[in-house]
Amino acid sequence: MRKIAPECKIINHYGPTEATVGTTTFAVDTTANRDDSATVPIGKAIANTQIYLLNSEKKPVPMGVAGELYIGGAGLARGYLNQPQLTAEKFIVNPFAEKGRLYRTGDLARYLSDGNIEFIGRTDYQVKIRGFRIELGEIESVLSSHPQIQQAIVIATGEIPTKKRLVAYIVTSNGAIATNELRKCLLSKLPDYMIPSAFVNLEAFPLTPNGKVDRKALPAPEVEVTPEQEYVAPRTANEEIIANIFASVIDIQAVGIHNNFFDLGGHSLLATQLISRVRQTFGITIPLNSLFESPTVAQLTNTVEDVLQKGVYNQEEIDFDAEAILEPSIIPQTIVGNNIIKHHNILLTGVTGFVGADLLIRLLQKTSANVYCLIRATDADSAKQKLQRKLESYLLWDETFSSRIIPVVGDFSSKFFGLSTDKFKHLANQIDVIYHSGAFVNHIYPYTALKTTNVLGTQEVLKLASENHVKPVHFISTLGVLSLSSNYENGIILESDFLTDTPKNKSGYQQSKWVAEKLVMAARERGLPTSIYRLPMITANTQTGASNINDRVCRMITACLQLGMIPILENEAVDNWIPVNEINQAIVHLSQQQECLGKAFHLLNPQPISINNVFNWLYSLDYSLKKVSLNDWITKLSATPENPLYPYILQLELMNKKSDKEQSDKYLRTIDDKNTKNGLVDSNITFTNIDEKYLETMLSFLIESGVCKTQ
Repeated sequence: MRKIAPECKIINHYGPTEATVGTTTFAVDTTANRDDSATVPIGKAIANTQIYLLNSEKKPVPMGVAGELYIGGAGLARGYLNQPQLTAEKFIVNPFAEKGRLYRTGDLARYLSDGNIEFIGRTDYQVKIRGFRIELGEIESVLSSHPQIQQAIVIATGEIPTKKRLVAYIVTSNGAIATNELRKCLLSKLPDYMIPSAFVNLEAFPLTPNGKVDRKALPAPEVEVTPEQEYVAPRTANEEIIANIFASVIDIQAVGIHNNFFDLGGHSLLATQLISRVRQTFGITIPLNSLFESPTVAQLTNTVEDVLQKGVYNQEEIDFDAEAILEPSIIPQTIVGNNIIKHHNILLTGVTGFVGADLLIRLLQKTSANVYCLIRATDADSAKQKLQRKLESYLLWDETFSSRIIPVVGDFSSKFFGLSTDKFKHLANQIDVIYHSGAFVNHIYPYTALKTTNVLGTQEVLKLASENHVKPVHFISTLGVLSLSSNYENGIILESDFLTDTPKNKSGYQQSKWVAEKLVMAARERGLPTSIYRLPMITANTQTGASNINDRVCRMITACLQLGMIPILENEAVDNWIPVNEINQAIVHLSQQQECLGKAFHLLNPQPISINNVFNWLYSLDYSLKKVSLNDWITKLSATPENPLYPYILQLELMNKKSDKEQSDKYLRTIDDKNTKNGLVDSNITFTNIDEKYLETMLSFLIESGVCKTQ
């Protein structure tokens, strides 16, 4: 309309039938230079109408935070004809007035800074399962990218929180697709908690009279044995015991010895329960990733019997040095110039993650460059909307930066980012520098489940960097790749030291980052300018308290409040935390210095935090928390599967058997950070001391976001 008739007046009108159609309006200025991909607000309430955006506890949400939209006023309907139960559910008493009612729309919206309201989507399209907020549309988008899938719909089923699960319905172009193929497709692009536990192939979706998909008419999924998993009964006593554990945990009648745990609907939370039951039943110690390596009854029985015989779990050996061989074709096609730190076009991966989202804002603040953001989505508009929602959830969105944010629909874990060869080359021609923040962060999964994203994805980034003109790569890594071996000179791990000891005893995530770092170093030896930033635990924004609600710090705080108790740690465990806004200020500053290229940086807070101090601070907040022994705390946690920290119960039990102080003190003492200190010397960038004021800011965000409940 801006092109055809800019003088035409357009009014965006919002309102459901239950509120007599119209409740809010927004006058669209067709002459304004608005971003074409930006959403159009639904505006403000009309006369005699009240609009409330409320959280799950029916309390108003702050500006910028998504809430469910409730409508009050003269236009409300009396209810649904001959449906008193639905009327009572949707039309509630107005808690903000002496009399009157509110209609619960089921729509998600947020307040913009100018007071207008922006529509986000439906509450039934955003669900919370096992403590994770999940956007069903994102799963549908990944499924729809499969070449054989024409349509995809994902819903959440189950009333009991611990039994709630995701179910995917698909319509294909060429017959049914095997469940394991669909899981593999999704696992390469999405975290475990976003993988549906059941897949239903349909010839067509049921429709409502007005042509929309009738989600309520979708058939219930059935857990059935597929042709590739024909039922074979247990042959031995141990197989029968483990098959019964499988069936009990997944909540189905019978499991054959060749049925795959994950194909039957298993996920990381149920995996934790299953391995815990196996350990208790057989009196052995096996890690959680043993189930990922042996996901069938027959395979896991062999693993259990091997441990019973040898007394120890022998993990399959991986040749990490062989894994870290860079593809021979990745060689810079041009010579590195004298000045390669001034950039006009930046490529950023991992932009929808906690660190990556904040890094985007710091790059926009400190440079005048356009930032190309690689995002999984169906098109550029949905990619930008997805990014905007993510930035707003972290209280980072700034409309003034919108024109410099350029979405690139792609996936760095796919060959050529999932782009055509021509588009990949075109992108390589546009970009001046790459910040590779993207990663599949999961401290439970084994290396094999993370390799595609964290290792092969890094190789694709290096491929783009070497294509056409040379582009520096700034690689975001973790201090977890470092070894505590005493092989280092004077027992100190220098930033200039090569990674030597293979990471066989580390988590799958740390192993994948170790291999990825080796690839980056190999590219550097071939002439590609690279820098590596090894990060500690990244925590809440110092100003807003915005946090990664799924990280271990937030899970730990939430766990204590849910359990009503804190553990007393006999060993004075310490950790190293740096606020997300400060770590990214440091990364951007370091990356803009010519002399910093080619180096590795250990980013450390000079003031490590005592975990006991965190627990004591929680105790001081008068939430009626009890102090208990760590053993009692873990016992209570192990009986509460719905607790967000429960998936880490096996790791906590293992840690409880070790002396934390000796290891953590040694770890923090022996890491050198001279490169970082020298690079920041004139920057005025310092890392905040984690004190009570900071923790209170973090907790306020968690409470306002509905993550923590204090009553």
